Amino acid sequence: MTDEARLPSGAVEDTDNPGWYTWGDFPRGSFAAATGRMLFRPEGPGRARTRIFPDETMLNLGGSIHGGAVMSFIDMSLFSGGRCAGMEAGHYVTLDCSVHFVGRGRAGIPLDAEVRLVRQTRGGHVFFIGTCEQDGEPTHTFTGTLKRVKTPTRPA
Repeated sequence: MTDEARLPSGAVEDTDNPGWYTWGDFPRGSFAAATGRMLFRPEGPGRARTRIFPDETMLNLGGSIHGGAVMSFIDMSLFSGGRCAGMEAGHYVTLDCSVHFVGRGRAGIPLDAEVRLVRQTRGGHVFFIGTCEQDGEPTHTFTGTLKRVKTPTRPA
């Protein structure tokens, strides 16, 4: 499968970051917009990398990236990174996501997630493992499962 075939629908090359892709800016006021700019790229069969650029608006009272911001980034990484890693095209929902906080996330340093596709079943379940890092140091580890659904739900 070519890199282009593994990209999520609507992905475009990021002009500021060669080799990376993006969806552009998320709709203003949307929950996804709180993550800021998100990039992604295939990194070989079964692997992908996603990236955000945390700033001071994402910090908790202790000065680290808020756990909710990290978990949102990881959840979004399962979708964009999953597709880049070879997940079949389709509409998916998150069944579970487990995050371990193994280091402190800091503002001003790109936060990357390495997403590895473990297995996709014929029934539409997709299993992932991954690690987030800043400056080559692990900050979070995660597992996640997505389920392919036939009919996407639409907002009321």
